[in-house]
Amino acid sequence: MSLRERIDAEIKAAMKSKDKVRLETVRGIKKFILEKEVSLRPSGQETLTEAQELEILMQIAKQRRDSIEQYRKGGREDLAAQEEAELAIVEEYLPPQMSDEEVSQVVDEVIASVGATSAKEMGKVMGKAMQQLKGKADGNRIQDMVKAKLSP
Repeated sequence: MSLRERIDAEIKAAMKSKDKVRLETVRGIKKFILEKEVSLRPSGQETLTEAQELEILMQIAKQRRDSIEQYRKGGREDLAAQEEAELAIVEEYLPPQMSDEEVSQVVDEVIASVGATSAKEMGKVMGKAMQQLKGKADGNRIQDMVKAKLSP
């Protein structure tokens, strides 16, 4: 079942159960999917690949995390709680996130393979690490881990 089919089924289920938060969140995901599909049509691509779907979901989750942070800074705990509820729904569609130990192990392997020894080589490490961990770990978590390992 493609992500789009799954989203359509979720919309129907949310409408039947009158779950307003889930319905709005899933409709938002569908909107992003449709926009991406329309933008790709001129290139001859009719449907999204799994990688493109994952990219959309990661972008939506990142927006939610950023919003939560901004709302908390502004003292709007009510809006932060709403964003957290929506983020939890979005994360249901993402692959399970790796633990800190697993991410650390991958980062160590990347550092060894690249031969990085200082923070100046962080770009090389981040590029390869993000490629390997795409969708499995948050970019900020990866960046923090790489910084910590490459700092003197």
